[in-house]
Amino acid sequence: MTLFAQPPQPLALYGPDFAADPRGHYRELREQGPLAPVRIAPGVEAMLVTDYQAAVDLLRDTHTFSKDPRAWQATVPPDSPVLPVLGHRPTALFSDGDEHARYRDAINDTLALIEPHVLRAEVAGVAQQLIGEFAATGCGDLIAQYARRLPLHVFVTWFGVAPEDGERIVDGVGGMMNSAEGSAAAYDDLVDVVTRLVADRRARPRRDLTSYFLAHPARLDNDETVRQITLLMSVGHDPTTNLIGNAILHMLTDERYAGSLHGGAMTAHEAINEVLWQDPPLANLAAHYPRHDTEFHGVRLHAGQLVLVSFGAANTQSEPAAPEAGVRSGASAHLAWSAGPHRCPAKQPALLIAMTAIEQFTSQLCDAELSVPVSELLWRPGPFHRALAHLPVRFTPLDTTVPADPETRSEAASGSTSTVPIGP
Repeated sequence: MTLFAQPPQPLALYGPDFAADPRGHYRELREQGPLAPVRIAPGVEAMLVTDYQAAVDLLRDTHTFSKDPRAWQATVPPDSPVLPVLGHRPTALFSDGDEHARYRDAINDTLALIEPHVLRAEVAGVAQQLIGEFAATGCGDLIAQYARRLPLHVFVTWFGVAPEDGERIVDGVGGMMNSAEGSAAAYDDLVDVVTRLVADRRARPRRDLTSYFLAHPARLDNDETVRQITLLMSVGHDPTTNLIGNAILHMLTDERYAGSLHGGAMTAHEAINEVLWQDPPLANLAAHYPRHDTEFHGVRLHAGQLVLVSFGAANTQSEPAAPEAGVRSGASAHLAWSAGPHRCPAKQPALLIAMTAIEQFTSQLCDAELSVPVSELLWRPGPFHRALAHLPVRFTPLDTTVPADPETRSEAASGSTSTVPIGP
């Protein structure tokens, strides 16, 4: 009697086990080849690309693969918690060809209005304000009190969001990315905030990014505008929060950064690059769907099947060895920003926000250290992100009655603006 090997069971990428040890899961998946079956929610399976070269090939192959999820979506329960992230909407993320180019042009042209020097000064000022709120206590949670709140200010300011709606944006984005119970309600609340914002700017344009989206030559209707903005918020706020938190954790725990908070050799830029290799804030995403039955890197795929790219697995497989000096060359080759026509359009603003946030933290709380063992840190469950739930630290209390850096604070106050300089 001939015995046939049973196909491997899909490995779950949700829940606390995956959140606690994603690298262990990636090693197990890579043993199955360049692609492996995974489960991203109860009853929802996908093929996950864990091989670096296969990931690059997939991201660039618009002939074989589509970004339109609707055929796959028809096979998924309508209340699945992953649909707020993967379900079809009229955005650049879920479109191909001319439609994608139209949406992408509107996004690229709008983001180009963010002036780096204004953004840097604004982030520096907000960072100092946030640090000042807990610096006198000698302890704090750098996720809840810093990394989560700082990118929020950017969205409120540049998109013209009402300050009272800011927390709804954060909760909406965070809830949908968790891909758990309540994710659909979280996304719906985010859409509600942006829908009201877009309707207001359609009637009363202002000098903000929302108004520019509406005035763009792409002539987006209200719903298209809402969806592009919610897309930018969902791939902008949560990942930037995660990048700040993961990079600060890296600096606090990697012995090569010993003394860096005091002006050591290793910099915030190097910490960010290493995190983008090792713990990218978006770990598994880039959903693609074969246009027809095909074979890809030796694996049979059927039309409309969900195929995800594991940036975390592909990066750690291809990660270059760190030289003795601790400075890595060629670090831009990681896939944390994706690749191909759907590569992240907000790379530069996100890097600037994260870099400035970390520089402000290291300059003001230079003796900060973790207040709990690394093993006790909690990571948010979910298949798509690599996200700390908290980052408790302790440090020498600061006298917050005197600004830590009056020159920078003054520059931020004069450079920050709640309007965007659009046009002459």
